[in-house]
Amino acid sequence: MTDLWNDNTPITDYEIDVPTWIAQDISAYDIAAILQGGCASGAYMPAVTYHQAAKTMAEHGDNVLEYLEGAWGELPQPEKDTSWSGMACMYLSCAVEAWVSSVEPELSEIIAEKESED
Repeated sequence: MTDLWNDNTPITDYEIDVPTWIAQDISAYDIAAILQGGCASGAYMPAVTYHQAAKTMAEHGDNVLEYLEGAWGELPQPEKDTSWSGMACMYLSCAVEAWVSSVEPELSEIIAEKESED
């Protein structure tokens, strides 16, 4: 894998589309951190901070759930007694992690090509 850790460039600069429910300035470094530890590690705080996740899900929840269902084939079930805010964090984290996994190969290829040109 290309060393994504050394690139803080927003991936939109590489013409990679970022869903509206993910911060548009997400970088290759952020992608590497999410791949390594998941959102729950603190690598992507908007997905694990209750008020931010709840706000994102209020605005984009249908799109997040649709994406996640398409990526995984079905929605994961929250644990019993999970709060609304907890569900927002769970679903958003799962969707962000699924998206990151899907975009990493393309991003690594683009960065490798860029590095070979330098």
